[in-house]
Amino acid sequence: MISLKKFFVGRPLESSVVGEQKLSRKAALAVFASDNLSSNAYATEEMLLALMAAGATSFALSIPAALMIVGLIWMVVTSYSQTLAAYPTGGGAYTVAKENLGIYPALVAGSSLLIDYVLTVAVSIAAGIAAITSAFPVLYPYRVGLCVLAIFFIMWANLRGVRESASMFAVPVYLFIACAYLLAIGSLVQYYSGAAIPPPEPAVAHAADPFAVLLLFRAFAGGCTALTGIEAVANGVQAFKPPVAHNAKIVLFILGAILATLFLAITFAANLFGLVPQETETILSQLGRLTFGTGPIYYLIQAATTAILILAANTSFAGFPRLTSYIASDRFLPRQFANLGDRLVFSNGIIFLGLAAGLLVVFFGGDVHALIPLYMVGVFISFTLSQAGMVIHWMRSKESGYRWRTALNAVGAATTALVLVIVASVKFTHGAWIVLLAIPGFVWFFLKIRRHYFQVSTELSLASYDRMRELRHTVVVPVAGVNRASLGAVEYARSISRDVIAVHVNTDGENPEKLVKQWEHWVEDVPLVVLSSPYRSILRPLLRFIDEVENFRDDDVVTVLLPEFVPARWWQRLLHNQNGLLLRGYLALRPKVVVTSVRRHLRK
Repeated sequence: MISLKKFFVGRPLESSVVGEQKLSRKAALAVFASDNLSSNAYATEEMLLALMAAGATSFALSIPAALMIVGLIWMVVTSYSQTLAAYPTGGGAYTVAKENLGIYPALVAGSSLLIDYVLTVAVSIAAGIAAITSAFPVLYPYRVGLCVLAIFFIMWANLRGVRESASMFAVPVYLFIACAYLLAIGSLVQYYSGAAIPPPEPAVAHAADPFAVLLLFRAFAGGCTALTGIEAVANGVQAFKPPVAHNAKIVLFILGAILATLFLAITFAANLFGLVPQETETILSQLGRLTFGTGPIYYLIQAATTAILILAANTSFAGFPRLTSYIASDRFLPRQFANLGDRLVFSNGIIFLGLAAGLLVVFFGGDVHALIPLYMVGVFISFTLSQAGMVIHWMRSKESGYRWRTALNAVGAATTALVLVIVASVKFTHGAWIVLLAIPGFVWFFLKIRRHYFQVSTELSLASYDRMRELRHTVVVPVAGVNRASLGAVEYARSISRDVIAVHVNTDGENPEKLVKQWEHWVEDVPLVVLSSPYRSILRPLLRFIDEVENFRDDDVVTVLLPEFVPARWWQRLLHNQNGLLLRGYLALRPKVVVTSVRRHLRK
C-alpha cells in the first residue's frame, strides 16, 4: 500500500524543505489565476443571456454593465491588496473577519468561501467537459463520468505537491492568456480594418426605456461571474516565496489587469459583431470563427479555452485546503485538515474537495446551467465581510494613510454589499436560495465541532484530577478454543492481572464438560466459563457476560483481551470472521471497559 501511494503521489518530503515548495510569481499566477481568468470564457455570455429575453435592442447594455464590472474588479483587487499587506499570514476573508468583526462573521465568510470553492470545481469542470462534448457529441452520454475523471486528475496533481501542480498547469494557463489576447485584439482589428462584414446595428436601449435599469442589473449580475477566484491569492498568500505579501500583491494586480482587459475587450468585440448566445456555440467560439475562420488558430483557441475551463478547478484545489487548515487550526473543522501530508500539502482538504465536487457533479448530472445559479453568492458575501473587517482594522491601527485606506475599504464594502443584494435577488429563484440556506448550516456545523473540542479539552484537563492510583480490574479473555493464540493471550492476561476469566461461546452444541476438561489440561489457574448460544450468536452472550462481570465485581474497569492471529497475506484476512472487530465496536461506548488485543502473527 505504501509503495502504491509513493508511485502515484511521490516520495514523502521532509519538513525542512517546505521553503523549496514555495511558488515564484510566474508559477503562482498559473496556480491562482486559472479560475479567475477562465471566467472570460463565459462571463460575457452570461451577461448576454441575461439580456436575451428583452431582445437584441438590450444587448447594448452589456457595455455599461461590463464597465461597471471592470470598476468592481479594480475595487476588489485594490482592497485585497490592502488585506495582503495587513495579513500576510493568509486566511483572507476568514482571518480578517475573525480579527475585526468576530467569530460569527468569520464563520459566515469561511463557509461562504468553502461552498464557492466546491462550486468552482464543479462548474469549471462541467463547463470544460461541455466544451469537449460539444465538439464530440458521441461523448455526451458519458459527460458525468468524464467530469469525475477530470476532477480526480486535478486532485491527483495537487496531491503530488504545489510545485508539481504548478509546473503541470503553467503551460495551459499561459497558452489561454496568449490565445485570449490574440482573439480580443484580432477581432477588434478585423472589425475596424473593414475585413469583417458588420451586422446591422441593433437599436440601443437607453436608460429612459422601460425596465432598462432592471435589465442593466440583470446583465451586471450575470457578468459578475468574472470576479470569482480573485480572493484565492489572499487565502493562499503563504504559498508564495518571500517576501510573501509583496509577491502576492504583484500577482494580484497582474491578475486583475489581465482579467479586466480581456473581459472588456471580448464584451466590446461581441457587441460590435452583434453576437447572440446560441445553444450549440459559445460566444468565444463565434468570435474566433468570425475573426480567424475555422483554421488552426480557431482550434487552438478552442483547445486553450477547454483546457483553462477544466484547470480553473486548480485554483480551488490551491485555496480550499489552505482555508480549511486555518479553520481547523481554530478547531471549527476536524484537526486532520490542518495536517500537512507527505508532499507538504494539505492532503485531507484536497481529497475532501475532490469528493465533494464529484458528488455535486453527479447530483446535478454535469449540467453547467443547473450549477451556475448557485455560483457567486458565497464569494460576494466573503468580499463584503473582508472589506468591512478591513475598515475596522484601519480604524483601530491608525497606521500611516489609514484615512484613505479606511475610505477605500468602506466604499468597497458598500459596493460589494450592493452587488450581493443584486446577485442574490436576481439569482434567488434560480437556485441561489440553496447557498443562502447552506451557509447557516455550515456555521452550525462549525460551532458543533468547536463545542466538541472544547468539551474534550475540559474533560481531559488536570484541573480536578487526583493523583494516580493502582487500578483493580478483571481480565476477560474470549477464546474460540484451546490453541496457541488463546493460550498466548491468557499468558499475557496473567502478567497484567491476578483475576483472569476465560470465556467460550458454545455455538456448535459441544459438550461443555469436555471443553472445560481440555482447558484445565493446559491452564490450571484460569477458569473457563462456557456460555450456551442456542441461536448461534457469539456477540450477544458475550456482551451479557461482560455486563454481569461489570455489575457483580467491585472493579474499576473490566479489561477484555482478544486473542487474534494475523495471516501472512492481506487477502487471507478475508477468509476469517471479524468477530473481534465487531466486539470492539460494541464495547467502544462502554466507559468502564478496556478492549485490547494479543496478536499472533502467522508465518505462512
